[in-house]
Amino acid sequence: MKRISKIPRPNWQQKVEAIGFEFHTIDNQIYWDESAYYQFSLPQIQEIEIASQALYEMCIQAVDFIIKEDRFTEFGIPSFIIPSLIESWEADKPSIYGRFDFSYDGINPPKLLEFNADTPTALFEASVVQWFWLQESFPQFDQFNNLHESLIQSWKDIKGTENHLHLTCVPQSTEDFITTRYMADVATQAGWEISLLDIADIGYKAPHFIDAEGNVIQNLFKLYPWEWLVNEEYGQLLPETPINWIEPLWKMLFSNKALMVVLYELFPDSPYLLKAAYQPLKGSYVQKPKLSREGANIRIVENDSLLIQTFGDYGADGWVYQDYAPLPNFQDNYPVIGSWIIGGVACGMGIREAKSLITDNSSRFIPHLIR
Repeated sequence: MKRISKIPRPNWQQKVEAIGFEFHTIDNQIYWDESAYYQFSLPQIQEIEIASQALYEMCIQAVDFIIKEDRFTEFGIPSFIIPSLIESWEADKPSIYGRFDFSYDGINPPKLLEFNADTPTALFEASVVQWFWLQESFPQFDQFNNLHESLIQSWKDIKGTENHLHLTCVPQSTEDFITTRYMADVATQAGWEISLLDIADIGYKAPHFIDAEGNVIQNLFKLYPWEWLVNEEYGQLLPETPINWIEPLWKMLFSNKALMVVLYELFPDSPYLLKAAYQPLKGSYVQKPKLSREGANIRIVENDSLLIQTFGDYGADGWVYQDYAPLPNFQDNYPVIGSWIIGGVACGMGIREAKSLITDNSSRFIPHLIR
């Protein structure tokens, strides 16, 4: 695993905008950064792929365990939604995607930091933008990236006789909107009829959710967290509303960092898992809210001393403490590997890089190749 500097392509901004990637720069700071790339050997990529697949199978077993052992309290799941969550699991409601975040140095096994399983972003740039970069910059090399084809196939696999799909997000978030628009594109290629709508425009007419034109929503892809949705005005009506949710309700358990504690309890000898608990660990550890986003409210403690922390609005739902697995340091750049699961299969990755040990919403996306 190497970080290699490279002169960006001429007019790279226009090139990424031409394929629909408008947020390459955020608040005058580069987000899509092709001034460098990460180079992996094929065995290193295979190690990431094997780890991702193994962890996904562990996560599936963990959900079954949580449900059978009634461990919902640890996850803060509201009691009114638990029967519907269990029903979605027992009905095998399909999942399209999720993203494991790893600390990986190319030498030691990847260590799971968290699973972004309900509303993962950085998908379009991992799937399409870095692939176009590779084809123009290094067409002779490969990339761990079968994301686009896998997404189309996954949308085909879940399509039933009713093939109208609504997709929603908070469109004021450019990142969320572009991710949702990309999902609309791959769903269209899979044969769905699609409608995009602002989540604020979703209404209710018993017993259905409806769009702004009054049409019944039967299939809904939402880039909006379940833990927010259940607390919305219509949250209490969710169990009574016939709708096919994408992602399904059982993904609430995947997207909560309490999952890290259960995984370690079930698989303490896994080389990919870090020790995790609900109370501080001895020595060096990371403190994370059970529910948080974009690196907020994180504390890294090294040798019992605070090393770095971030602030934010999370933590009211409780905390998880995880052994500290430092990110590798490449000239004061700290990459996180985002390994994607599409339709239950590991099939691609993207890399977010920061100047800090904590990856946040200002971190850059760096492309990669296999050589």
